[in-house]
Amino acid sequence: MTATNVGMLLTRSANEIPNEIAVAVSQPQSGQRHYEKISFADLDRETDQIAAGLLAAGAKKGMRLALLVRPGIDFIKLVFAMFKSGVVTILIDPGMGRKNMIRCLSEAEPEGFVAIPMAHVVRCFLRGKFRKAQFNVTVGRRWFWGGHTLKQVYDLGASKLCESGAESTFDVEENDSAAIIFTTGSTGAPKGVLYSHKNFVHQATEIRDYYGIEPGGVDISGFPLFALFNAGMGVTTVVPKMDFTKPAEVDPTEIISAVNDWNADQSFGSPALWTTVGRYCEKNKVKLPTLKRVLTAGAPVPPHVLKRLKAMIAEDGDIYTPYGATEALPVASIDATTVLAETAAQTEVGKGTCVGTRFPGMESRVIEITDEPIRDIAETKSLAAFEIGELMVKGDVVTREYVTRTDANALHKVKDGDSFWHRMGDVGYLDDQQRFWFCGRKGHRVITQREVMFTIPCESIFNTNESVYRSALVGVGPANDKEPVLVVETWPECRPGTKLEEMELLDQLLLLGTSHELTKYIHKFLIIDKMPVDIRHNSKIFREKLVLWAEKQLGIQ
Repeated sequence: MTATNVGMLLTRSANEIPNEIAVAVSQPQSGQRHYEKISFADLDRETDQIAAGLLAAGAKKGMRLALLVRPGIDFIKLVFAMFKSGVVTILIDPGMGRKNMIRCLSEAEPEGFVAIPMAHVVRCFLRGKFRKAQFNVTVGRRWFWGGHTLKQVYDLGASKLCESGAESTFDVEENDSAAIIFTTGSTGAPKGVLYSHKNFVHQATEIRDYYGIEPGGVDISGFPLFALFNAGMGVTTVVPKMDFTKPAEVDPTEIISAVNDWNADQSFGSPALWTTVGRYCEKNKVKLPTLKRVLTAGAPVPPHVLKRLKAMIAEDGDIYTPYGATEALPVASIDATTVLAETAAQTEVGKGTCVGTRFPGMESRVIEITDEPIRDIAETKSLAAFEIGELMVKGDVVTREYVTRTDANALHKVKDGDSFWHRMGDVGYLDDQQRFWFCGRKGHRVITQREVMFTIPCESIFNTNESVYRSALVGVGPANDKEPVLVVETWPECRPGTKLEEMELLDQLLLLGTSHELTKYIHKFLIIDKMPVDIRHNSKIFREKLVLWAEKQLGIQ
């Protein structure tokens, strides 16, 4: 089956392995772990029914509907049903905070909500922000507002399918819009990225082929959206008990138990999640021998995380760090074996983080850094190997436009004949093997009177101190004349307990910095209890917030 509608990837899986479990959600009951389950056949049938019901209830192809339900079987059902129906699903991280969530939803201009009761309460209370939201479905008990319940949508869909059949109901082309997904906002306000069905289909296909993922596998999901790829690849998704807005605070025993309960061979989670799980497994000598493929993304993955994971999974397994962004994923990938044997030592002396080679369907180039719009590819100049510039990418997984904060389109999209390139907003360089070495976000570079300093190379040097969990280079003071400041978060057990211990750590950092050419002009150091990080992965540091904090600590107004 060749899918143009990404929802039909689920149908393909249901045809191949109908009776295998598609999704299992941990539901602790009376002290024992229980899993709510659904097969691929039942998931496909119920998504057909919901999709047909949405259309029968009045939803139209291309209509923007905000989806606000908790991670689990209903979430996966509704996403695939909405894909099949042809509506455009607005997906958003509730954990980004009420204020940001409401602003992002308002900017996306939803024509309706498919949501739990509490989300509808907020919608009604803020009716002025959602004037177009006339088509509404309640997942759960409907209170004082109108619209349909999910059960009513099911019933409408059952009648519709009896009349016409699924094949004549769903009419979606590959270039039709499928979803709006928001960036994390780690460099400015979150932006709404428009995904086509073609983008999603190619993402699933390239991930499957590159990593050799086959139907019948089992994935422990540390990130709900990856479950959508699993369903399209014939992989069972096991949803562990955790707060997906706080992956760093996961209970490691929940991940370990899920892996063991299902003999899982795969898992996807952020570096923050795997830091927590890896440290627990190392301390308690826990092994997970069934795990052969661990995927982790969302921020540069420290070598110590990869080393711990390698020690706890199957001997012939590996850890993979796909690189990309909300606007373009996947772009490149590297495995832990290569990192630990070849690139980690270079990272520790300030060469950046190697994120690997391009996926087969991707083109990339590194161009001279500019903060200005670029109208046409002819205006760019490609740099030689090992020269730091900004990365551009082109391919079927690259999204075409932002539909909120649309001024960003001029800064990120570059015309190339009938196609276009996307400027990633990342800086780095290509080596002589065409591997990309990530040196940080373009907007985070620190411009001083002497030089331009890039965050990741500088931070990697200080991260070699055994007390340092992570660090962040920020600039304080006027534009183009910043003073570099290194902010450090220690491991909990290494946090200075006295002023003397704090001074000893700061002296160590100063000595470490002055011993390297890249960091010799960093003379100011601050210790923070906890870095401000993104909700989605708990790994990307919100440096704009950190700058304000650093300036306050240093008495800079």
